[in-house]
Amino acid sequence: MDLHLKIWRQKDKKSEGKLVGYDLKGLNSHMSFLEMLDTLNEKLIIEGDEPVEFDHDCREGICGQCGMMINGIAHGPLKNTTTCQLHLRSFKDGETILIEPFRSEAFPVKKDLKVDRSAFDRIISSGGFVSVNTGQASDATSIPVTHQTAEEAFDSAACIGCGACVATCKNGSAALFTSAKITHMALLPQGKEERSKRVLDMVAQMDTELFGHCSNTEACEVECPQGISVLNIARMNFEYNRALFLRKKN
Repeated sequence: MDLHLKIWRQKDKKSEGKLVGYDLKGLNSHMSFLEMLDTLNEKLIIEGDEPVEFDHDCREGICGQCGMMINGIAHGPLKNTTTCQLHLRSFKDGETILIEPFRSEAFPVKKDLKVDRSAFDRIISSGGFVSVNTGQASDATSIPVTHQTAEEAFDSAACIGCGACVATCKNGSAALFTSAKITHMALLPQGKEERSKRVLDMVAQMDTELFGHCSNTEACEVECPQGISVLNIARMNFEYNRALFLRKKN
């Protein structure tokens, strides 16, 4: 199959970017989207041009490193699918595909399709963990967790931190990402000890990183490749108000 690509090219976050057109012919419809970009980069290198920068790692839909806007949709047209698991059979022969980086003030463009998502790392480091004494591993059954609780916590922990929720949100909000990290630990007994401090610190860091506010349009859930529910945001709001109440009470 043949494709015409319009790809955002930008040297760095301080430089102006622009869309550049590329034509690829004879592509296999079974190729993944990133394999298609690999093919383009091989062509560019042979021709003496600079290859297109983009984020990737495992290419198995697990790590959350890949991510770009494809025809205006985070990760492309397929539901619950990361960019690396998107295949060319989802497009038509001869189609023009618009490829842009994730757009958000908190995700500055590093180069081309590659953005800086370290703001997520700083949110996690502010409280997205459980403080425990290390040493000899405790028995796996020392803290009982019901099956239902474990499943609910896992549904939130499934977030891969790709940033599609931020790129899709009209406000550039990180509420879905942050709430998923808060919720999965708030549900488990290991996370109860620090639940109040965790939610206050993580929400504060989220605001510091200049992410926008959630206005409940729920576009984040629609475009999330893991299908993380917006009910996590409701849980985060509950945890936040609870923490404020307890702080005032004390």
